[in-house]
Amino acid sequence: MLSRILKFTFVISLIILVPFFFGNQPRSVRKKMASLDIQRSNKLIIRRIIQSENTDLLDKSFEKFRQQNLLKGLAVAIVKDERLIFAKGYGFADTEAKISASPEQLFRIASVSKLVTAIAVMKLVESGKISLNSKVFGKYGILNDEKELPTKDNRLENITIRNLLNHSGGWTQRYGDIAFLPRIVSEQTGDPMPLAISSYIKFVTSRRLHFEPGSSSAYSNLGYMILGEVIARVSKTSYEKYVKENILKPAHIYDMQLGGSFENEKLLEEVRYYQPEDAQPVEAYDGSGRLVPKIYGSTNMTLLGSAGGWIASPVDLMKLLVVIDGDSSTKDILSRQSIAEMTHVDEKGLDPLGWRSTNENGEWWRTGTLPGSSALLKRESKGVSWIMVTNTSNYKGPHLAIEMDRVMSQTLRKINNWPDYNLFDFFPK
Repeated sequence: MLSRILKFTFVISLIILVPFFFGNQPRSVRKKMASLDIQRSNKLIIRRIIQSENTDLLDKSFEKFRQQNLLKGLAVAIVKDERLIFAKGYGFADTEAKISASPEQLFRIASVSKLVTAIAVMKLVESGKISLNSKVFGKYGILNDEKELPTKDNRLENITIRNLLNHSGGWTQRYGDIAFLPRIVSEQTGDPMPLAISSYIKFVTSRRLHFEPGSSSAYSNLGYMILGEVIARVSKTSYEKYVKENILKPAHIYDMQLGGSFENEKLLEEVRYYQPEDAQPVEAYDGSGRLVPKIYGSTNMTLLGSAGGWIASPVDLMKLLVVIDGDSSTKDILSRQSIAEMTHVDEKGLDPLGWRSTNENGEWWRTGTLPGSSALLKRESKGVSWIMVTNTSNYKGPHLAIEMDRVMSQTLRKINNWPDYNLFDFFPK
């Protein structure tokens, strides 16, 4: 009832007030000003709706978590039965500018990007352009330019799209994560830094695999970086453009994009990233030899792209989740078969496709960690899904996601009555 009253009041207010305030302005100006006014009104309504409910429990829990982990900023969004019922920020998006954290701001989502890439692959599969069994390397593979042939290890030609998706391509991190070791790749290939994906393809085709493709899973950023190039080759456009047009736009998501590496590349809507005060500078990824903060310049975000380069708001990630959850109340952008394929619990213990882990209870989760950010996206059972993301590194690294899950689980168990409004109605489409 509350949501219906607020919606009705909001619409009537716009009908009356927008012409009154903007009637004497040029049409283009009126349109822009009306849009800004709607956004301000929406934010006011969202704030009043959240405050009208008993959210003290959530506020105390999330703020305590933020302070205990020395996080500058934190943002949370919660969905129940595909309705956005909570979206709020805690702390600061930018402490220098005194900008408060908000669930509409853009955060680096790190390896949550792999889920986006997996969705894009499944769209290509559904369109018949590839299959999960399509070969990636070799004469009959997707990456078969003359300069990408031949391969030193014949097993490389057995790698399929599925193998890249479930981390069974044959690479391990025995000697470190090669995605974050550009100088080694440069030295081995003779290519100057900064590197492109072509250098990494040259690197892997000239070396032997660590294990037989498909025999086991070993977490691989490299595999997902290669998937980005696969998507670009098959779709005959850029990886980012394909995702925006075929995944994000149908989900009414327009702000997600690949992020920048250096501080001067930060977008207006993007949060500022932070690290522990005693963190040591590192070498910039571009080969210049200069030392930079690890949060700004250590990682080539464009190259990492399909493995970890997206920036997104918590609200937009919730929009994405509700169109790939298999729930019949919302039209999904993937078929039920594709969703089942992505979340299948493998008997051999191989990883799911895009997700970090899934279980027989219908719980799916995806973590992401980069210098300056950590995120956990989770679909619970019983219609609850959520995202928690921060703009601060601490020494817990990937283990911070475990604590995110713990605090969220403890908090959600205390909620007995879920609200019936849908905050998605007040975010621009």
